[in-house]
Formats: sequence, C-alpha cells, structure tokens
Amino acid sequence: MRPPPSKNSASGRLAKALDAKVLSLVRQFVSEQSSDEPTLSLKLSAISAYVASDPSLTRHKKQTLEKSIERALDVLREEDDEEDDLDSEFEGLEVGNLMVPDEKQSNAVNKRITEMWGLNSGASSDAGKAGAPQTPKPELPPQPAVEPVGTPVAVSVPQPPGSPKRRRKDRGDEGRAKRQKADKENRDPPKNVLLKDLGGIDDAVNQLLEFVAFPLMHPEVYEFTGVPIPRGVLLHGPPGCGKTLLATALAGELGLPFLSVSAPSIVSGMSGESEKKVRELFDEAREKAPCLMFLDEIDAITPKRESAQREMERRIVAQMLTCMDDLRPENNEGRPVLIIGATNRPDSLDPALRRAGRFEKEICLTVPDEEAREKIIRVLCQKLRLSGDFDFRMLAKKTPGFVGADLSALTAEAGRAAINRIFQTLKTSPVITERPPPPAEDVIDGDSSAMDVDPPQQPVNNSTTLTTVDVHRPSSLIQNFLAAYPTKLTEEQLTPLTITHDDFLVAVPKIQPSSKREGFATVPDVTWDAIGALQSIRQELQMSIVLPIQDPELFATVGLNKPIGVLLWGPPGCGKTLLAKAVANESHANFISVKGPELLNKYVGESERAVRQVFARARASKPCVIFFDELDALVPRRDDALSESSARVVNTLLTELDGLEDRQSVYVVAATNRPDVIDPAMLRPGRLDKPLLVDLPTEDERFEILKTICRKSPLAPDVNLEALARDKRADCFSGADLNALVREATTSALRRAVFDEGGMAVVREKAQGKNGMKVWVSMVDFEIAFAKVRPSVTREQRAGYKLLATKFGVHQQK
Repeated sequence: MRPPPSKNSASGRLAKALDAKVLSLVRQFVSEQSSDEPTLSLKLSAISAYVASDPSLTRHKKQTLEKSIERALDVLREEDDEEDDLDSEFEGLEVGNLMVPDEKQSNAVNKRITEMWGLNSGASSDAGKAGAPQTPKPELPPQPAVEPVGTPVAVSVPQPPGSPKRRRKDRGDEGRAKRQKADKENRDPPKNVLLKDLGGIDDAVNQLLEFVAFPLMHPEVYEFTGVPIPRGVLLHGPPGCGKTLLATALAGELGLPFLSVSAPSIVSGMSGESEKKVRELFDEAREKAPCLMFLDEIDAITPKRESAQREMERRIVAQMLTCMDDLRPENNEGRPVLIIGATNRPDSLDPALRRAGRFEKEICLTVPDEEAREKIIRVLCQKLRLSGDFDFRMLAKKTPGFVGADLSALTAEAGRAAINRIFQTLKTSPVITERPPPPAEDVIDGDSSAMDVDPPQQPVNNSTTLTTVDVHRPSSLIQNFLAAYPTKLTEEQLTPLTITHDDFLVAVPKIQPSSKREGFATVPDVTWDAIGALQSIRQELQMSIVLPIQDPELFATVGLNKPIGVLLWGPPGCGKTLLAKAVANESHANFISVKGPELLNKYVGESERAVRQVFARARASKPCVIFFDELDALVPRRDDALSESSARVVNTLLTELDGLEDRQSVYVVAATNRPDVIDPAMLRPGRLDKPLLVDLPTEDERFEILKTICRKSPLAPDVNLEALARDKRADCFSGADLNALVREATTSALRRAVFDEGGMAVVREKAQGKNGMKVWVSMVDFEIAFAKVRPSVTREQRAGYKLLATKFGVHQQK
C-alpha cells in the first residue's frame, strides 16, 4: 500500500490545497441547506454533486474528490461535537436567571460562574481530594447592593478561562435569508402606470400586445392551433424613448405577476453565483407563471462571447440561453412565461440571443417625430393644472430631437417657470422691522473712568419706537417670498398658480435634448431670412429635401420614395454650410453635422464604425438630415496611392448610402471645395446624385446679401448698398467676404466715435451716461473697409471652378 504523501512534498501541498478548497465548498453547501439536520445525516451524493459542479475541480478524479470530501466531513463533525460539548456546559444556565430584580439576587451571577469554573477544573479538584495541598480561596470583596429598578438588567456572561470560543450554530441561516428575501420581493403588477399613460408609441404598443399580451392571456389559442408561443421580445432604441415605461405599463395593464430585474444586479463576485441567480430567477418565473419577466439593460450581462473579457460573462450568456430554451410551456404545465429585454445597444448582444425561440421579436423605439411629440405632450399635460389656450402642434415643432424623457423634463421646467411667475405676482414690499431705541444707559456711560461721549442733540423718548429698514434683508426674490409667507399658502393665493403656454415657451430653450448630449446637434436656428440671394439653390433644395419630409405622401404617389443626396460644391465662403442648416430648419428635421476629418481614427476599424454609427443614429432619429462638411477629406479617390484604411472608409460610406440598409427618411447633404478629388462612385445616381454649384454672387446677389447683413447695422443716410454691391473692388467677393466688409466698416465707425479727441476719458464718460453716444456707419467707413478686406477667391481660381463645372457637366445655378 502506497504511504500517504508527506506535507512537504509537491503532491502533499496539492492535496492540502484541494482539501482546503473542498472544505470551503462543503461549508457553503451546508450553509445553504434549509433544514437543521446535522452534518452526519447529509447525503454524500448531494455533496459530491455540488463540489463537482465547481469548474476549478473538473480536472481532479472522482475518487480523489470523494476522499477529500470525507476528510472535510470529518472536520465538520469534530466542530459539531465541540459545539455540543460547549452547549452542554451551558445547558443549566438560563438567561432569565441572570436578571437582578432585587438585592437578594445580587451575587447570583458570580456564584454560578464560580461553579462553572469548578466544572472545567476537574483534574485539579481530584488532585485536591487525593491529599494535594490546596491553596485557600481568597475571599471576594462584598458586592455592592443593586438598587431595584423598574426593568431587569441583563448581564452578559464572560467566557470561563481556558474554555474554547463558542461559535453560533447558524448553518443554513444565510440560505434561508436569501429565500425569504426573494419571497418578500414584490412581484405584483404595477398599478400606477397603464398603457393609457403613454403616447406617441402606438406602433410599438400594438406589436407588444400582439407578441406578449395575447399569448399570456390566451395561451389556449396557440395550443389549439399548434402555433408555438413566443418567448422573448427585445426593446431597443435611444435612451429616454420609454422602453422601461412601456414594459411596466404593459404589466400593469395585464395584471399578471411582474418580475422586474436590473441586469447588472445579477452579476456577482463569487464564481458560480451569477449563474445561480439566473437559475433562481427563471425558477421563480416558472413558479409564478403565467407571468412577465423584464430584464433592463440586458447588454450588461449578455455581451458577445467572442469579445467577452472574462470567463464569467461567457458562462452567464450560456446559462441565459439554456434557461430561455427551458421556458417551453409544455415543460411548465402549459403556463407561459414571456421575457422582455431592454437595451440601447442591441449590436453588443450575443447573436445567439437574437434568434428564433429566444428574443425572436425586436421592437425599435425611435426618436419621436412631430406627430408623436404632440401626442406625448398631450398625455403629459393631462395631470397638469393648465390655463389659457395651448398650441400643442407648435410645441411639438419647437422640440425636434426631444425624446419622451426630455418632454417630461420640459413639463417640469414649465412648472418651475409658473412657480417663479407666482413669486413675481405675490412679491411684497421690503421687510419692515420695528425695534425700540437703545436705552440711555447703553448710549452714554455714566462711569467717570469711561471715555467722554457727547450727549445727543435731541432727547429720545423711550415710549416711542423707531421704524427702520432691516439692512440684512435678503435681496433674492425667493428669499423675500419665503420671508413674507413663512406658512402654508391659502387657497386664494394658490388660485393663480397655473401653467400657461408662455411657460412652456420659456422652458423650451432651457432643456437640452438627449440627442444633443450624445454628441450631435438637432435642428439649427438658421433660417432663410439669414441668407441673402441663392433663390435658385433654395428651390432645388426644397424639391430634394424639404418637400419630401413635409409631404411624403405626395412624392409616394408619383413613385419618388428614395431620398436624394445633394452635393453642394463651389468656392469657399459662398454659404454651403448655411444652406444645409437652413434646409434642416425649414423641414423641421433632425440635423447631424459631421466634419469630414472627425470620423477618421488611427485604430483599425474605428473609422468605419464611426460612419456606421452616424447612419444608425440618423435612422433612429428620422426624419434626419446628415451634413458632411469637407467631404473630400473623408472620401478621396481610391487609387494606388490611397491607403487601405482610407479605402475602407470610402467603401463603408458607399454601402451606407446605397446598400442593403434602408435609408428611408434619411437625407444626406455634403459640401466641398474640391469636387475633383472626391471618389467618382460618390456622384452616381442613388448616392450624391444632385450636385449643385454654389458660385460667387453676382452684383444683384451681392446687393441682396448686403441688405441681409446690414439689417441691424446703424447705417448713415449717405450709405448706398447698391453702389457698394456694384463696386469693381467687390467683383470676386463671396458672402463671407461681404460679411467681413460690413464688420470692418462697423468697427471703423465705432473706433472713430470712441477714440476721437478724448481717448479713454471720453469712453469712461460715455459709459457713465454723461454724454449720449450714437454710432453711424458712413461711406467713409466702407472706403476704409475696402482698403483692408481682400477677396478670398482670385480670378484665376474662379475660372478654375467654371472649368470644373463644364467638365462635370453641372449646370451653373444663376
């Protein structure tokens, strides 16, 4: 027979580590048992199965594990015996006898402790009986008498010297506590939210009722027809669109048990605990079936297994797949269980979850359009105290890019605006305080040693009071209001507190939509009034983008369903970017501005991912206009000199413009100064098939631009804008150059008014309001400005753009 390995050998150290691991697992198994049976009565097969389920022990043989389990059980038996012996020593000692109700029992505790010491020193007492010399016990000092009190005082019993520490027998308490906590969790359907409290997501509600409500309420229809009952629905979309609220409202409408779980709460730090929580969750769902389970932020526990960083994440995904496959109604006596998952990152989920039989239906909640926003605002305003006429359609037009959470924040901000308005209406005069004058002895000290003080000129009568204004009165309006109304407002004072349409108009600029927080802008504030001339370009953009967004049914009747891409090209400073912003503002569509170079990334694949993300956001926010500025930096010609990474970016953008993905209601506008370096594939029909040349303005267009720019400028009577527009020095001026000309002329007029014959002293006097100051921009200032401003495009460059227009066959819009 082979001798057991020594502790110092390598095999001995391995056996010792294995025993320690097995002992911890056996302790954990025993603590999870609900019964109070001793360790000796536990079945070895159950313990062996629990220990063998640990992934770190799979490489050990079964026989080795069984021997290690037996040694662990021996250790637990010894601990149980020690506890039983210790309990027997304290068996005759009751806590009730340790109370001190009166003076006669004041020394009862000391006597019992002394007797217990004698029990543990049996050997020494036997030796004393045999004739060994005994040391006389020192007499204890008399204990002070304890005065009786109304409530007995409990006295803690100290451990006898040399006795082992007592360990509480709480095996199984932790497991029972977890089960009791799970039983106490409220699984009742929510009662405060129903489907009538939602607005603007009618399509998603109908789909959810079809795939979730009907199978849960009438599973017999599916069983009779043989149609399999769906098991899962995945809700995805931008944050704040109402995914969690929709699932909660559906559960409240159906009135079935609702298991709402935040996915990150499933993750545990111990090995195997996360998978155990998943199994317990699905077991609870099967017990409460028919029921609805909701997993919020499901992407936190179900990432793609090939890119998962930890093995635990892969095990959680595998456990989730197995549990969802076991949810067949035939495995649960015909009682269905449906799962709703919510995430704003559907692409990060493992593909195995998004197949039939698991999350087989995906419902996308997009950013609401104008009609949906109007419905949401109407629903949110049902609980508000409104007054006056409300134009919900206008509020919907003023809130492009707002999701449901943003509109809810808008109503809260409008309520705060109404409260501030009532502060204005109820504000009072300055707080007046009345206080008596100081006594005479405080004003004049009668002590001869004190400093001489001049007596007051007029005697003060102590019987009268002085009315003074409190110098410490707060200057804030709200502080004054709180000081004036320290108690609860009356019904008459609360009557004018209502929310009006003007309060909403005040609140709109204060709310930043979620889409803008994510890094791209919404509808810009540039209108056609800020753009002079370019009427022909405006008409083309209206036919290509504005009208298809405002009246899509008209274009659908003639077969024009696919959006058109527009390429604005021409000399710099001619208003290409302003045109794109004005188009987005007029169509009331979301606007994503992309500067060409900002999508480029040095890491492989990141630039292509950024391009796909832009179009994904646009599809979630449709109708949407994507504006690519400086397109030549993003999609140069694909030739031999082009790097492979740049070619992949061009290919990605081409496939997004005209690929398998639907680009419905997503319009693309690009701008560039170099159309000759753009890849020719970008200009074919179906992509950027509408090139528009934005050339330098003519004399009449320069006059229109100058009138638009000078609307707020104080022009002198001698200024002739038409003569300035037809001046030969402004022949190659673009819109940006004309703007610089007016700005330089205004600066010259201000300089002449400020720094004439007085320098800075004149500025200070005029700033103090002693002299009225009026600045007029005259023709002299424009002459000075012409001497400083030069055109940004030369005549040779302009001839080059005309040659490009002829080469590309582009009709010049004049």
